Amino acid sequence: MASPMMLARTALRPQARRMTNSTQWVRSIGRRFRPEPEPQPEKSNVGLRILTAVLVGGVAAGAAMAAYPMLTKKELVGPEKVEIVFETPRKHISAEEDRDQMSPQHVQVKRSWEHPGVYAWGSNAGKVVAPDSDEPVIKTPRRIHYFDDQILRDLKLDRNFGAAIDEKGNLVQWGIAFDKDHYTPTVTLKGKDLVKLDISRDHIIGLASNGEVYSIPVAAADQRSGQKEANSSSLWSSQSAINFRSLTPKNLKWGEKIVDVRSGLDHCLMLTSKGRVFSAASSSEEFPSKGQLGCPGLTWTNRPAGPYDQPHEVTGLSGSNIKEIAAGDFHSLALDTEGRIFAFGDNSFGQLGFENDTEHPYVDSPRPLPINQLYHGTSLRPKATSIAAGGLNSFFTVDARAFQGQIGDKSQIVPAKDLGRVNVETWACGEGIHGALGTGKWTHVSVCPTKVKALSNLFEFDEATNQVVPIRLSRMSVGSDHACAVMDNVTCVDSAANGNAKSETDTNFGADVLWWGGNEHYQLGTGKRNNVNTPSYIAPLDTPAHRGHGHGHENRLVQREGESNRFQLTPRKTVKLDGGKGRSVSVEQRAECGRDVSAVYSAA
Repeated sequence: MASPMMLARTALRPQARRMTNSTQWVRSIGRRFRPEPEPQPEKSNVGLRILTAVLVGGVAAGAAMAAYPMLTKKELVGPEKVEIVFETPRKHISAEEDRDQMSPQHVQVKRSWEHPGVYAWGSNAGKVVAPDSDEPVIKTPRRIHYFDDQILRDLKLDRNFGAAIDEKGNLVQWGIAFDKDHYTPTVTLKGKDLVKLDISRDHIIGLASNGEVYSIPVAAADQRSGQKEANSSSLWSSQSAINFRSLTPKNLKWGEKIVDVRSGLDHCLMLTSKGRVFSAASSSEEFPSKGQLGCPGLTWTNRPAGPYDQPHEVTGLSGSNIKEIAAGDFHSLALDTEGRIFAFGDNSFGQLGFENDTEHPYVDSPRPLPINQLYHGTSLRPKATSIAAGGLNSFFTVDARAFQGQIGDKSQIVPAKDLGRVNVETWACGEGIHGALGTGKWTHVSVCPTKVKALSNLFEFDEATNQVVPIRLSRMSVGSDHACAVMDNVTCVDSAANGNAKSETDTNFGADVLWWGGNEHYQLGTGKRNNVNTPSYIAPLDTPAHRGHGHGHENRLVQREGESNRFQLTPRKTVKLDGGKGRSVSVEQRAECGRDVSAVYSAA
């Protein structure tokens, strides 16, 4: 029979087993408060020791909880309340605001209408690009505040003076060469209804709406001195406020008048409505003696009696119906209606389009440029369509049309799909050491014209005609060592708040404009000083440059990474000024390259 002690042990063992697992965490807590490990309990008093451990652990935990507020000296607080913030209603974005966010080009077009004016950059040594600033150079396009919200008829810049025709036909001048003490824009010649102008070394050549041509001194001191023209009418007579001279040819035919003027440093060209060309001296510092007048043998010593700046007809162009003229520093170009180019003047750098003769660098009689030789051995028939000149450089564009024909003793076979296709190409010649030719090379002297590949053989899809069309040059401006080209690409100026948009995603976009050449004075507008020998884009006006793609025709021209948000010029459009509340006017943006300076302006 079992003893009472044995029965007690037997009764205690199941309880010990049940409590062992449930009290392990209590033991672990108790150990934290005991510096030495607990000795192994004897089997005889396991239950007692378990109860003791439970009591000790409970007392320690309670003491710790009671001591915590005293140690931290802070009262226990509940969870922090969360404040509920309700989302504010989103602002409704109009279709026009959505267009602004979607297309930087759309913003450019709109701002050119809302705030027309003049932007200029480059050398500011003559207080031309920024008359109110002492900075020697202006690195990126900046407004000339005098012309804010003004529309001009024409504008030309030199590094030391500027000249413009305001909307009323008055002449505006500024710069240190105009007046070193009062170089801010000032209206000088009034009442002549000027429509075009060009500048020489020290004179401004202005063309009036009636065909009269005037030569005005650049310097205000020269304008105040000398004989002034008398203006008279049946009601009153007065005297002009400044001194100027008339360059209008005397032997014009009935109904013939001057329709265009171009000027180099010392000479100017005048084109008549009958396709004739006259030339004259346009500077008082040096007589044009490098053949640029197109009058064989004409020099200062054997000039005809009379004023030194009297006009002379370029008889070497007789029989040709000239439609366009261009002038560089010391050379001249003329384009006739048949697509032939005639060149005369200085050819020291090959700017006339044929190889330079070092013994006879000047050509004093118009000579046809051999364009056909550029396409020798091809199935293309070329015809020149436009010309441009400036500094020591010349440019011309050609329409080269494919045709079936005989080349030498072989018959040239052209695929039927290519027959009649027109390749529009741009060529350059002259001095390109600063990259002004745009050919991708640094060439000192041109042996013959070189194709500007970045401006040649460009095509785009025209949604209006549902066909692929070539991209031509709309206009070129050539400075002393840099140039820009405005492309005649497809544009859109009807997707505005005037309700003409076809959909909410339609946006305005303008004409691409590219710049290249010398950049010593930051005249390219890139913000950097390195020269560029390939036509390139610059950042938009008044708009920060953004990365990404532009409108859906970015494949027309090769562009560098990050330059898709490029500067574009707004094509001609009749708009209402003053935010759509003012008068209606036909306006477009134009670009001009001068001597170390550049500008963009709103033109009437």
